[in-house]
Amino acid sequence: MTTPPRSTTPRPIAALPMYDWPDLTAAHDSLWTLIRDGLSAEGIAAPQTLDRGIGLWEAWDSPDLLLGQTCGMPYRTRLHGRITLVGTLDYGIEGAPPGFYRSVLVTRRGDSTDFAGYRDRSLAFNGQDSQSGWAAPQNHAAEHGFRFTHTLHTGAHRASARAVAEGRADIAAIDAVTWRILARALPEVVGALQVIGSTAPTPGLPLITAQGRDPAPLAAATAAAVERLAPEHRQQLGLCGFAMVPASAYLAVPTPAPPTQDTPANC
Repeated sequence: MTTPPRSTTPRPIAALPMYDWPDLTAAHDSLWTLIRDGLSAEGIAAPQTLDRGIGLWEAWDSPDLLLGQTCGMPYRTRLHGRITLVGTLDYGIEGAPPGFYRSVLVTRRGDSTDFAGYRDRSLAFNGQDSQSGWAAPQNHAAEHGFRFTHTLHTGAHRASARAVAEGRADIAAIDAVTWRILARALPEVVGALQVIGSTAPTPGLPLITAQGRDPAPLAAATAAAVERLAPEHRQQLGLCGFAMVPASAYLAVPTPAPPTQDTPANC
């Protein structure tokens, strides 16, 4: 029997990985179903499910990317000009404009609350391409006249929080959306920490599509999906709406020098 050749027809990719924790799988699946159905109504082919097996850069760089979610720092440093900006989900962060977010600065409970006193102490960070975990605290430190030079690369925000709670690092910057998720998912870790401040608001995690694809139908379908999302799923995800944050706002954020160690991108 002759084996039929594999199809070479490109299949569109959809991935929303940045806050896709296990306890939020159902909520993200519901959001994607609504987006997919909205696109299908406009005659746009969309995958049935989110791709949770694809790597971040594999998805972001793919010409088959239909809808993805990246981080502000990779967008401005490597992706701008190579992909198309769609918009930004609004997570309703207090004190931030729609579509913007900030990082909370956390230390061990009972430690100093004076941020400037951490200039010679260790910063736990998730990845050198992370806006919230690397760029935000370094830019905040620059406003106070210093730079974190003692660092611990952890690979994830939750790992940074654990590192500080366990005394392996002294301070970390956790994006405010993740901090809300951590409070629900890892209360024992959050209970060992204190918030001593927050960074300036910056544009949130951008939704992107492949270069050359029209972003308008994607933006419209996403905005409508957020509005139609079941209240319990909106609450779980912390979604308030959809915002059109311009590329110029992302590009205006300062990019600090990378740490001395070689670390992979991870938002």
